[in-house]
Amino acid sequence: MWRTRLTALVIATLGITAGLSATSAQAAIGPSFTDNFNGFDTGRWHKADGYSNGSMFNAGWRADHVWFSGGVMGINLDKTPCPGGCSGKPYASGEYRTNDLFTYGRFEARLKAVKNPGTVTSFFTYTGPSDGQPWDEIDVEILGKNTTQLQTNYFTNGVGGHETVINLGFDASAGYHNYAFEWWNQGTINWFVDGRLVHQETGSRGPLPTHPQRIMMNLWPGIGVDGWLQPFTYPGHALTATYDWMQYTKY
Repeated sequence: MWRTRLTALVIATLGITAGLSATSAQAAIGPSFTDNFNGFDTGRWHKADGYSNGSMFNAGWRADHVWFSGGVMGINLDKTPCPGGCSGKPYASGEYRTNDLFTYGRFEARLKAVKNPGTVTSFFTYTGPSDGQPWDEIDVEILGKNTTQLQTNYFTNGVGGHETVINLGFDASAGYHNYAFEWWNQGTINWFVDGRLVHQETGSRGPLPTHPQRIMMNLWPGIGVDGWLQPFTYPGHALTATYDWMQYTKY
């Protein structure tokens, strides 16, 4: 997969740029919570601002591209200039991150994805050098080239390549659906859609993540990964992914 081939460059870039807006690497281990996205809870979250994750991400982050209205959190992708010029990227978008790190448990979000080739709508957990840890990650990704599918993946100490594509049986851009994963201590990662188990990883394809991670959501256009995402063409208006709520239950 394209993503696997770019692993080394991405981990280096994420390790540098994530630290620009992230809270201390000595972040607390967070408790269970539910956020209905009635507003920006600065005690729990922060918005990426004024930089890019680099490499395959063809957008810079702007805090004002993460917004709240009517109990929904939205992320806009458009051509608005970023502070400092979007790190040389032609597009602007948003990324929402927890202040705390979170351990084993159930992570769930209700969201509506973007339909547009070249884009990724995400809900995932991540840690890396900016937290003083190896790169561990667990992914829920909906690719805008085909929003009737879900892609799962995980990284352990920077090693990915565990992509699995799930046929949803619906269009994830047409309405809200619940996407979840359960991360069990030295056991499994189980992915769910609307409460239905759709995929499981047991470590048979490589060790599972072990380090506490931040919860994140973002929307981004790709570059140099056309074989994975298809080419991105800006449609002439903002693209918006929306999230109705997010919940974490500690195990």
